Amino acid sequence: MRRRVLFIFLATCILLPSCKCSRSADDVNVEEQEIAPPMGFFPELYSVDSTKVREGETFSGLTGRMGLGNSASLILVKRSEGIFDVRRMRAGNPVEAYYGTDSTGRRLEYLVYHNDKIRSTVFQCADSLCAWTYDKPVVSERKLADVTITSSLWNDMIAADVSPLLIVDLADIYAWTVNFFGLQEGDRFRVIFDQTVCDGEVVRIDSIAFAMYDSGNFHAAAIRFDQGDGGNKYWNEKGESLRKAFLKAPLRYNRISSRFTYHRKHPITGKVRPHTAVDYAAPAGTPVHSIGDGTVTLCGWDGSGGGNRIKIRHMNGYETCYMHLSGFASGIKSGSRVAQGQTIGYVGSTGHSTGPHLDFRVWKDGTPVDPLKMISPPSEPLRKENLDSLGHLYDTFVKELGQ
Repeated sequence: MRRRVLFIFLATCILLPSCKCSRSADDVNVEEQEIAPPMGFFPELYSVDSTKVREGETFSGLTGRMGLGNSASLILVKRSEGIFDVRRMRAGNPVEAYYGTDSTGRRLEYLVYHNDKIRSTVFQCADSLCAWTYDKPVVSERKLADVTITSSLWNDMIAADVSPLLIVDLADIYAWTVNFFGLQEGDRFRVIFDQTVCDGEVVRIDSIAFAMYDSGNFHAAAIRFDQGDGGNKYWNEKGESLRKAFLKAPLRYNRISSRFTYHRKHPITGKVRPHTAVDYAAPAGTPVHSIGDGTVTLCGWDGSGGGNRIKIRHMNGYETCYMHLSGFASGIKSGSRVAQGQTIGYVGSTGHSTGPHLDFRVWKDGTPVDPLKMISPPSEPLRKENLDSLGHLYDTFVKELGQ
């Protein structure tokens, strides 16, 4: 038994992943490769302490806290160049320290920093100092999701055993077509997509091949089709681009706290007056985006209660206004040209406001328009020579969904 443990320990020392202190693959025979540890060492041979990177902590501070001397830490930083940038170490990320024993007592042998849910960086802290990366095995899956809203899209995704990460991708694809702030009970999403799973957990949505949104008599298909021109990649079954002149909302999916109406009791003054806007409740500092290309006509303080606000003139007589901002994005000022989706400011509670939210308004030729009902002009359609291929894809995906 002692000989077996000794053999495993020796294998640990020589079968490290490629780095300055390891042997090349050509020097390792087949028998040794069969027992090579995935992380480059056998964790079960050591005692382990788990911790997290502290706020403001440096790499030398972390290694010192775990028991590595300052000079050894500096050498380790140097030998980690090209493998791990210690300046990018993030507070809150988990770390494991593995200890062995010698005549002097407990000695730090390995430090494992988890970059994310897949990749870790392993630092050898004893003998030859070096570092290498270790990626956990991942599995790519093709999935079908069928989610009907009964309470909220987030909760119903989880109830359908679908990762809520899918919501972000759907919101991006349907940003010009579906208002995620106005989803109703009974609305349905069916999606064919690919995801990456690690340790039984979905770590990312790789791509959406097809999606179908149904809401009563309205449906919106999204077919992924790349024409190779670097432009739009999602189309409906008619070959119309899902990308439009205006986004459906000026910030990421959250919730609506007050809708467009001509009769609303003001939360501060108590007076009933028109509220020709949509209020989006969101945490202070949430980025606010321009819904379309345009020119900033006003950027500053609104003395009538709107606080920090930005007004943008768009094509075809459209204007938009973004109010109660905590601040403006860098470079945004009167006269600035902005692009669709560009960050122009941040959610706040300036002016007459009871809490962080965005007051968003739209005008068409000077007349207020309900942002939730605004119909956006389409962009360029799919090239005619690709329509047959798109139609074939649509029929294939619909059949796969079982429709």
